[in-house]
Amino acid sequence: NKKLNVGIMKTPYHYMASLDGDADRIVFHYQKHSDGISNNDWLEFRLLDGDKISVLISSFIQEEIRHLQKIFSSNDDNGGKEGKTNASQVKCGIVQTAYANGSSTSYLKNIVKTQVVTAKTGVKYVHSAAHENFDIGVYFEANGHGTILFGPAFYSLMFQSESYFLSHSSHQTQNKTRANIAWRRLRVLPSLVNQAVGDALSDLLLVDAILYLKSWDLGLWDGIYEDMPSRQFKVKVQDRSVITTNHNETRALTPTSLQPALDAAMKAMASSHSNNKNDQMNVPPPRCFVRPSGTENVVRIYAEAQTQRDADALASEAIMLVYRLCGGVGEIPAIFGSKL
Repeated sequence: NKKLNVGIMKTPYHYMASLDGDADRIVFHYQKHSDGISNNDWLEFRLLDGDKISVLISSFIQEEIRHLQKIFSSNDDNGGKEGKTNASQVKCGIVQTAYANGSSTSYLKNIVKTQVVTAKTGVKYVHSAAHENFDIGVYFEANGHGTILFGPAFYSLMFQSESYFLSHSSHQTQNKTRANIAWRRLRVLPSLVNQAVGDALSDLLLVDAILYLKSWDLGLWDGIYEDMPSRQFKVKVQDRSVITTNHNETRALTPTSLQPALDAAMKAMASSHSNNKNDQMNVPPPRCFVRPSGTENVVRIYAEAQTQRDADALASEAIMLVYRLCGGVGEIPAIFGSKL
C-alpha cells in the first residue's frame, strides 16, 4: 500500500527500513513533504525497493573497479600479462526479473554502464544467472530479496592488487592512492554480504556503508531515477498450462495469438506518446508481460508506462486479452478505463 504502519511518527526524511519475518528481504523508505506543502499530515511516502538497492550497490562496485583498473593500465604492471586478471576483465553485472522497473534497467544500462541479464522469476533462477554470467553478480528482486556473488576472477584480482600495492608502497601517486582505497573497499565486500541467501541485516549494513561513503541520505539515493508507474493484476483461468512463456518470462509463447496482441497494445500506447518531449530523455517505452502462476490457476499481469493512467490502461487491455484468449473464468477483474 506504500504507507507507514499505524503508530509510526510522521516525520520528514526519516531513515527507515522494513524486513520480512525471516529477515531475508529488506526495503527502505522515508517520508518527505510534497511540493509546496509543509504540513506533516501531508507527507509523501517514498519506497526504495530491490531495484533501487541493486542500482546503488552496482554503481558503487563499478566505480571502485574503475579506480582499481587505473593501476593495471600500463604494460609494465600486472594487468594484461598471461595468467593475470586485469580489472577490466572482471565482469560485473546485474540480474533482474521481468518485474524490475524499466527506469532501473535504463539507468543501469545508460548511466552505470553495466550489463543487465533478465532471468525467470524466482530466487533460484536469478541466483543461478548471477553465478553463470558474472564475476561480480548483483541481484535483488523488487521485493528486496537479493545478494552479491563473487567469482574466482574477483578473488584473483584482489590478490594481484594486494601484491601490486605491497611492491609499490614507496611511490604512491594520487591515482594509485585512490586505487588502494578502492581495493580495500572491494576486498571486504565478501565478508559483509551473505552470498548463500538473501540476508536483510547484512544488506542493511552494506547499504548504510555505501550511503555513508557517498554522503547520501535516502532522498539523494531515491533521486537517482524515478520509477515508471506500474500496475499488477491477476486473472483466473480454467487451466494455467495453456500459457507458456520464453526463458525469462518477458514474452508469451502460447496461445500464439496472445503476444502479438500484447505487442499491438504496447505499440499503440507508445505511438500515443511519439511527440512527447520525454521521448528524447531516455524514458523507457510502455511495457507489459503476462506469466502463469506456479501454484494456482491464475495468470499474473504486469504493465508499466509513463503515467499511472497509461499503466492502468495497458494493464486493462492485457486483462481482457488474457481473459478472452486464455480461458478466463469468473468475474473479470476491475478494469480501469482504457483509451487504446
